[in-house]
Formats: sequence, C-alpha cells, structure tokens
Amino acid sequence: MEDVLTVYKRPYSPDVPVVCMDETSKQLIRETRLQMQAKPGKPARYDYEYERNGVCSLFMFYEPFGGKRFVSVTERRTKVDWAIQIKKLLDICYPDVQKIILVMDNLNTHTGASLYEAFEPQEARRLLNRLEIHYTPKHGSWLNIAEIELRILNGQCLKRRIPDKKILSSEVMAWQEKRNFNQAKVDWHFTTEDARIKLKRLYPILLT
Repeated sequence: MEDVLTVYKRPYSPDVPVVCMDETSKQLIRETRLQMQAKPGKPARYDYEYERNGVCSLFMFYEPFGGKRFVSVTERRTKVDWAIQIKKLLDICYPDVQKIILVMDNLNTHTGASLYEAFEPQEARRLLNRLEIHYTPKHGSWLNIAEIELRILNGQCLKRRIPDKKILSSEVMAWQEKRNFNQAKVDWHFTTEDARIKLKRLYPILLT
C-alpha cells in the first residue's frame, strides 16, 4: 500500500508519467422492440425485454495527474490481450517518454511473462525496460486510480443498453476524446501518513 501511495506523491514528470491500469467488462444488450421516442409531456419508453449479444472487455489506461486516458474495447482479456495493450500504450500512446510508471492490480495476466507469451524475447524485454511496475495490494484495488475513472466511464457512458462492439467502441472513443480534451485529472489526497493513522489496524503489532 505504502509503495503505491509513495508513487502518487512523486513530482509530476511528463517524461516519466504515472499511468494506472484496470479492466472491466460490458454485457452487450440488443433491443427486441423499437423504442418509443420522447414527446412533449411523454418520456421515452422501451420494452423491458432484451437480447443478450455477448460480452466485451475494456482496458483502461489512465494518467491521473496528466489528464489523459486511453480505453480499448476487446473481445477478451487474456494474457496476450493484455500484452498487446501494453505494447499499444508504450509505442502508440507514449512513444517518446523515457519510462512509464505503471500501477495496476496483481492479476495473473498482469506480468512480464505475458509479454513473453505474446512477443519474441527481444521485443518483450524492450517493452519491460520501459516499464516500472507497482502492484496494488490484495484487497487494495481502491488504491488504483484507474478504478475511479472506470466508474466515471460507466456512469457517463456505459450505464445503458449498447447492442454491439462497434457501437460500444464508438461511444467509448467519444467519451475518451471529451475527457482528454477537458484534461480531467484526479486530486489525490490520501497519503502514507493518512494510511498509518486511518488504517492502523492493517499494520502488524510489534511486541516490545
């Protein structure tokens, strides 16, 4: 916990940005009947019945102190899918930075070994050399600021019926562009000192 909190207290550097990563899924829902559009004095109406149309995965990379986020919609979230997203993050989203400080949960797909499953050893090592990885502790996913941004994405964009991957990708891209244009950032206040007071119960008791 203190490791991640210390990362968040580092001075901001555009050459070595802190990027938080998280994943979620979205159930695709197709309408079975046409929605009745809203009219003066009458709200929009739709039938409660729907048709399931599969599930998509969303990868969120969020630079909380730089106001940038990059979201990808995929069909799966395997080790190889994660590795492909890491390569995209490094080579397309941040091609010129010296290194990325990556904060994420300790899922079994979130390891250097996943890069070696997806790419040749030389390429996997090149990507790893541009990463400084910090994992949130078990049951401590709330420390991952990308989780906050995913909740905002869900509330502003995903909390409705979306029928297919194409529309989902289009909607997520529009949301991403607006948030990046506004440079929406996080004002993180929770520090190591706060943790030692408020979460004292989580620290070991030293016998004197």
